[in-house]
Amino acid sequence: MSQRNPQHLKAHSPQGHPQKALTQKRRRIPRMLGVGIALAGVAAVSGVAGAFLAVSLSAAPLMQQQLSADEAGAFSPETPISSSGNLRLPRLTRPVNILVLGVKVLTTDVNEVPPELQDVGYHALVNSFEGLSDSMLLLRFNPQTEQMVVLSLPRDTRTYVRGRLTKLNEANRDGGPALAAESVSDLLGGVAIDRYVRINVQGVEKLIDALGGVTVNVPQDMKYQDDSQHLYINLKAGEQTLDGNKALQFLRFRYDSQGDIGRVQRQQMFMRALAEQALNPATITRLPKILSVVQSNVDTNLTVEELLALVGYGAQINRSNVQMLMLPGTFSRPQDYKASYWLPSYNDIDGMVDQYFGFGTQTVTTTSDPSRVRVAIQDSTNNPVAVQALTNALRDSGYSNLFVDKTLNEPLPISRIVAQRGDGATAEMVHRFLGIGEVRVESTGALNSDITIQLGQDWNQGLGESL
Repeated sequence: MSQRNPQHLKAHSPQGHPQKALTQKRRRIPRMLGVGIALAGVAAVSGVAGAFLAVSLSAAPLMQQQLSADEAGAFSPETPISSSGNLRLPRLTRPVNILVLGVKVLTTDVNEVPPELQDVGYHALVNSFEGLSDSMLLLRFNPQTEQMVVLSLPRDTRTYVRGRLTKLNEANRDGGPALAAESVSDLLGGVAIDRYVRINVQGVEKLIDALGGVTVNVPQDMKYQDDSQHLYINLKAGEQTLDGNKALQFLRFRYDSQGDIGRVQRQQMFMRALAEQALNPATITRLPKILSVVQSNVDTNLTVEELLALVGYGAQINRSNVQMLMLPGTFSRPQDYKASYWLPSYNDIDGMVDQYFGFGTQTVTTTSDPSRVRVAIQDSTNNPVAVQALTNALRDSGYSNLFVDKTLNEPLPISRIVAQRGDGATAEMVHRFLGIGEVRVESTGALNSDITIQLGQDWNQGLGESL
């Protein structure tokens, strides 16, 4: 695997954001479960912000453990991200990047096993934040563009952690949130990390229960058993409401051909469904449970005021302004490495960072030549004639690099044009050509596509009598 020359390290500093000092000799380090779910879920609750006013706007971070001065230097807590006035909810004042880590810790991962878990006879989950990151997200809340970006970072990403080429998920275990932030920042070419949030899998389960569950479409049957961890996954395909335990099964499943990357895609599906369903007046009545989970199962250097500002901002974001991305890369080949890795694509990473983590404005780029756009079609209509009609229309218009991918198990009333690699402008171009559907900037389509068209019933309706 080729590595980036240290001299090519590129610094990215958001407007109004002091850039972390990077020494000239420092390498360009190539380089949730549900921390993002916790934060995105809480931030999406529109009516909750008012209820939070009962909580003291303490300036103290909601940390479960203190950071040393050096560790705190990995973030920018001295730079305000919010402001508040008399009887006014705090508001977000500048773009902010938050690293969210979902942590899974087993009894075999700790030196001192809690007494109640010492004789259980299996590798039990420990209520701790100091293990491998089971999932990682970088969230960007940007009041200048009225957008929210969710960048999924595969746990198997091969990168430098404390000078050693390994998997990104080891950073939290080896050096806590500070080392995780430094490793992610270096992987992304110097993107500054303002705050962190960590949640363990027990906290995710409790949060989903506190929210009353979430309705999602399970894309396939999921079955897995690991007696050594008492991990039992057994979900049937189809739309259903998942409680905390079943949601955890959905989020932890990675035992198919796509491995952790498939799980990243399902997590994005889950987060979008959770955020949309949390916009419900009934959520206000669940606020005490939600607060209890946050206080007991979340470790963060956000203050209550800052959390309130994020809540208020998240409540007013339009769904179309939420972009869900995945770190560009490819699977490693078994013959090249002893372990399985996600190998970063640094040129694509730099382009994504410039577009979505730049100086407060989104750079619009588009692939003007249709023949260079890799288009995948995923059918939900169960109508081969409709798929063939779409294929013919695309080819006639120059989209020659296309293929038919898997059939979706969820019938879609509205087609989705998915910008798999974050190229929203090209997705808009395809959208205008088709005249149907909606654009989604997320990584839930075919992995080897630029644009995935998830075909819905609106396409059939447009074809009318020809079907």
